Amino acid sequence: MSPLRTGVIGLGEVAQIIHLPILRSLPELYDLRAVCDISPTLLKTVGDRYGVHARYTDATTMLREQELDCVLVLTSDEYHTQYVVEALRQGAHVLVEKPMCLSRREADEVIDTRDRTGLTVMVGYMRRFAPAFEEAKAKVASLGRVNYARVRDIIGRNRLIIEQTTPVVRPPDVPSDAIAERRARGRRLVRDAIGDVPDDLVAAYRLLCGLGCHDLSALRELLGRPRGVAAARHWQGGGFLAALLDYDDFVVTYETGVDEQRRFDAHIEVYGETSSVRVQYDTPYVRHFPTLLVIEETSGDAFTRTVTRPHLKDPYTHELEYFHRAVTEGFPPKTSPEDFVADLDLFAEIIRVLAGR
Repeated sequence: MSPLRTGVIGLGEVAQIIHLPILRSLPELYDLRAVCDISPTLLKTVGDRYGVHARYTDATTMLREQELDCVLVLTSDEYHTQYVVEALRQGAHVLVEKPMCLSRREADEVIDTRDRTGLTVMVGYMRRFAPAFEEAKAKVASLGRVNYARVRDIIGRNRLIIEQTTPVVRPPDVPSDAIAERRARGRRLVRDAIGDVPDDLVAAYRLLCGLGCHDLSALRELLGRPRGVAAARHWQGGGFLAALLDYDDFVVTYETGVDEQRRFDAHIEVYGETSSVRVQYDTPYVRHFPTLLVIEETSGDAFTRTVTRPHLKDPYTHELEYFHRAVTEGFPPKTSPEDFVADLDLFAEIIRVLAGR
């Protein structure tokens, strides 16, 4: 089978560090045909680096002029829905970075367009494709009774890691009116999703839609959807958040926030009666840092702790290999738009608790 003719919309940080190098490393799966960004600097830099001659500042024009099998939507969150829908209408399958969108109305539009076109839409939840996570699912299923679970994601800003490890082009030629329009669009979409709430709750919602997507999506795959949100608090203007998620016969604590430390503390841990399972993530911006599986177990008088590194291949590569299979084999991806809607609903419920509604 020929590689998928591929277009990329959005050439910023995650595209430069992750997606474009991986696409180049998988020539048997993907043929990068066209790139799009509003920055002429990025178009020239990326186009020259990857030998892509079809360069566009307008995604609509790119999708209309290029015959593409699939498109990666890597833009700022506010534009995901617009470009996913346009790509589907032009006959291209789509991998869209998380969050798929910011509001339930947008999600319904994506699902409706996907259903009418019969094409694939997959949300980029790369942590759920890490081999350690896949192995953890089987371990959790054999735990027996779950007593407690913990989800933690306290990290330093991505830029703190990136500036020490990978050169990224940050273009000076993004129009100021485009920046202002993006911010205004984001405010409208958040109001559409959760109403006219104070700025700290807007910040908390954007934190959930950004970093929280990974955590709560993975939690759902391991343990299912929580019955509800028992309690929640936020502080530092919505930059930090904690929630207590109710699973009837046990609870899950969730804590998240972003600070100025150069470290990445992200894990999910599930506690059974005599053993526990932990998935320990590291920053995805240094490729091939391993995701670890930690098993602690008591058997008789003995307590053992086992740390396993199932594979060195990074989760993003596993994700792009999976997307290719979903497109070419025609099966629905596990990180589907419907799967993402479950996260949107949970985010909205956390905000309702934070707001005291």
